[in-house]
Amino acid sequence: MNAPKGLPLWLKIVTGVVSVALVAGVAFAAFWFIRLQNNITKAPLSAGDSRDTGEAVVNDKSDRLQILILGSDTRDGKNSQYGSSEDSTGYGHSDVMMLLDISANNKRVSVMSFPRDLLVDVPQCTDRTTNQTFPARSGVMINEAMAEAGIGCAVDTINKLTGLTVDHFMMADFNAVKELSKAIGGVDVCVSDSVFDPDSGLRLAKGNSQVEGEQALAFLRTRHAFGDGGDLGRIKGQQAFLSSLTRKLKDEGTLGNPQRLLQIADVVTQNLTVDEGLASVPTLLTIGGRLKDIDVSKVAFVSVPTQAAAIDPNRLELVEPQASQLFAALRADLDLTNPGATATPAPGDPTAAPTSAPPAPPAYDKALQPVAVANGSGIGTRAQEILGVLTSNGFAQSVSYLANPVDQTVVYYGPEFADVATDVATLFGIPATQVQQAPGVTGVQLYIGTDFGTGTAYGAASVPDDVVNQTASDAVCQQVNPLYITQ
Repeated sequence: MNAPKGLPLWLKIVTGVVSVALVAGVAFAAFWFIRLQNNITKAPLSAGDSRDTGEAVVNDKSDRLQILILGSDTRDGKNSQYGSSEDSTGYGHSDVMMLLDISANNKRVSVMSFPRDLLVDVPQCTDRTTNQTFPARSGVMINEAMAEAGIGCAVDTINKLTGLTVDHFMMADFNAVKELSKAIGGVDVCVSDSVFDPDSGLRLAKGNSQVEGEQALAFLRTRHAFGDGGDLGRIKGQQAFLSSLTRKLKDEGTLGNPQRLLQIADVVTQNLTVDEGLASVPTLLTIGGRLKDIDVSKVAFVSVPTQAAAIDPNRLELVEPQASQLFAALRADLDLTNPGATATPAPGDPTAAPTSAPPAPPAYDKALQPVAVANGSGIGTRAQEILGVLTSNGFAQSVSYLANPVDQTVVYYGPEFADVATDVATLFGIPATQVQQAPGVTGVQLYIGTDFGTGTAYGAASVPDDVVNQTASDAVCQQVNPLYITQ
């Protein structure tokens, strides 16, 4: 930019300085944009046919966002020191799997962890690179979902398991953890006793320590040092690490500092794979900026409710109805830090019951109708709760018995009892599609499934008690497995 002739010398100098500043600013922004954009590796969001993987489905600035965070066990390149390529086949396994849920108003964040040993059903998946299709599988470890068909298959598996819809994913490898922890100057952690785990290399003194680099990775990877040595102990350690990381970023104002964000983004994006919708610098910075004012007490860390699997005690399976209740609470966008909070399912939720007009007075005597409650919920006391509702509403002949567990609640009825069955279903808000005539049924049978494990209104979502392991405001000390305590 040339200053017009005749201008005072001071104005020429100011004009020159502004010109240089503008050019430098544009060059700086272009440098960072190109550098970060070239760092990013991307992959398809889905391995199924039900979704256009190239189409953004949410507004990343203002909508509720659900981002699947994956930690890959790949041993390629910089990760080769942690094992051979045979230790991670195909696309690798997702040894860390967390669902990050950001509310639309940026007031709440939920982080739900899935144990790597959890047995799940994996849907049919197609590798978008080779176009090879892999059949659906049942009863496989959740961390195997992406090994054959890629990250999109892990996303599809989480969608199928929870009834949610993942909007984005971020997958980091071992090196990403080391570099991020160094970039922010270390993360504070706590252990109940001095610990040494030769497998992960974790070695810490009792009490508080600051970890970065190799020790930060070892803290997150250790599979034996915490709790009883299982995957659930490792998850609690990971959640404590992320809680501490959140507090540090919040206290230091990192998320509101563009220069610091760029520095961290430079480190992270070199070791990160994301979906196409997230593969841009502005989008990544937008999501980071959404969290800068979050109340750390509203960042809730939870784990999917599990128990030892019946088919293999070394694996885990969902505990019902607690798992279904948690997933329903998430679908209803409830605040997990507010136990007991309830909501009617949103339209489109698979648990939602259709609304209908109040029923007309029955043309029969309720007190004489044979109504049986078959308790297939897996909860011993559940039948008594349902019986109480039936008898208080006039069905005085109601009885109950224990039945085999089933996934879905259904009202069965025999000939000439369709009207009674409809009224029983209406009493509990059970959809008409789940009212069926069945041979061999005398009167009406209300068969309670694991999807109706709490409350008296079918499909009403509520936050389970004690579902939150900790919030980001909590500094939790990890209990060391006695076998790994050192003197």
